[in-house]
Amino acid sequence: MTLRRFTSGLVAAGAALALVACSGNTTTSTTTAAGAASGSVGTVATAAASGAVSGDLATRLADNTESHAQADDASYDAATAVTVTLADGASTANGDGVTISGNTVTITTKGTYVLSGALTNGQVVVNSSVEGKVRLVLNGATITNPSGAALVVTAADEAVVVLADGTTNTLTDGTGYDTTATDSPNAALFSMADLTIGGSGTLVVHGRTADGIATKDGLVILGGTITVDAVDDGIRGKDYIDVQGGTVSVTAGQDGLKSTNETDDSVGWIAVSTGSVTLTAGDDGIHAEGDLAIAGGTVTVAKSAEGIEGANIAISGGIVSITASDDGVNVSGGTSGQTQGGGGGGGMQDDGSLLGISGGTVIVNSSGDGLDSNGSTEITGGLIVVSGPSANNNGALDSNGGINVTGGTLIAAGSSGMAESPDATSTQGWLAATLTQTVAAGKTISIVSGDTVIASYTTLRTVSSVVFTSSAIQKGQTYDIYVGGSLAGEASGTYSAGGSISGASKLSTVTAGVATRGGGMGRP
Repeated sequence: MTLRRFTSGLVAAGAALALVACSGNTTTSTTTAAGAASGSVGTVATAAASGAVSGDLATRLADNTESHAQADDASYDAATAVTVTLADGASTANGDGVTISGNTVTITTKGTYVLSGALTNGQVVVNSSVEGKVRLVLNGATITNPSGAALVVTAADEAVVVLADGTTNTLTDGTGYDTTATDSPNAALFSMADLTIGGSGTLVVHGRTADGIATKDGLVILGGTITVDAVDDGIRGKDYIDVQGGTVSVTAGQDGLKSTNETDDSVGWIAVSTGSVTLTAGDDGIHAEGDLAIAGGTVTVAKSAEGIEGANIAISGGIVSITASDDGVNVSGGTSGQTQGGGGGGGMQDDGSLLGISGGTVIVNSSGDGLDSNGSTEITGGLIVVSGPSANNNGALDSNGGINVTGGTLIAAGSSGMAESPDATSTQGWLAATLTQTVAAGKTISIVSGDTVIASYTTLRTVSSVVFTSSAIQKGQTYDIYVGGSLAGEASGTYSAGGSISGASKLSTVTAGVATRGGGMGRP
């Protein structure tokens, strides 16, 4: 079934998401751009990739959600391409399909066009009414338009931007131009059509009025080194953003990556399957009106209000690191109902949305809720380290529909006022403790069984509660919690599966599977 945010009848079970790209039949071009994707596009993001999903979780897999890209989109035949040389007042083209008027260069039909040179006060426009791809190979191109977008696709069956190997290309729009009209360009790189970016070169985008890169359809990133700074959103795709490769760095006044379609339940999604994404955002690092799936690669939200947000979120692989002044992970969407949550939180309205983590590494440092689901949370695998809030009006874990744990490793430390623990019905053992004293930032908390240190965690802020679950925890057994000592062995950020309690002091003894409640209810 398709995951639906705006219609009722969503099954209230586990969380997962499969986003599958259109594989299609592809042909090999005689000349291939370095860094072009190889093989078929295949699966974009499959939350069940680890195979560690329960039957309930599997029922939440979305129908195949197709992106437009194909594996050979960044490949082209240089011998048949039209060469366009950009120059103020003197742009030229060596073939058909190009019109030049002053400093405006317009591509009028399908085909491949290799662009080089510079416009300091001009624009490149794609306006093709015929079926077929328009492929723009940026081969050392610099386009600056003080009065509007630098590169605009007003019409095309599909537009592909290829970043030629070894080149740096720059797109810069103006400051303060009018973007209020319907479908008015509002980004340095703006497209009314599906847009694909690939190759192995570099693209630098300066969005001085609103967005850096924006499309009214879907956006697929196959490769390249892409750096964006923008006044508003960094990279925006109305229907979807599909990151299948490349190195993407965004600095944005508002959201880093954003999908905006909220009227069609089959789109509005964002997927990351490989590559590297680094985001510094004034608002959300990643904001999906629909579903968000991370299956691989590296996603780093260096600064944000909320780190990643979607109607449903599935993380099955990769490394996800989030720093947020509000919630680290926020899931909100789906149907409504009432469900009692875990031991210390929950009890607020369950909206039917889902947070599912089945693999990968997730590290959260948040001043608000660490993992916040307005629906339910399902953890079946992966390593999750949550440094949650010190203030009692938020919690390291907040899930209105409860937290079900069947696998993986989770340590979550934060305030005690709204602390929440996994559901008692979870098949994997867990422990939750309200500490007998607050633990200051920089101190190490260890979970100890007898003489064995099972896990150690170094705090990033003052905390008064801790939740831990792994395959090493047995229901009904007692465990000691120490403060002091140090991490040991291979550490992942502030966590290690082991450590030393030399010089440490015992704070608490807890029984696995028994929640110690905080002072309040979880919030939506």
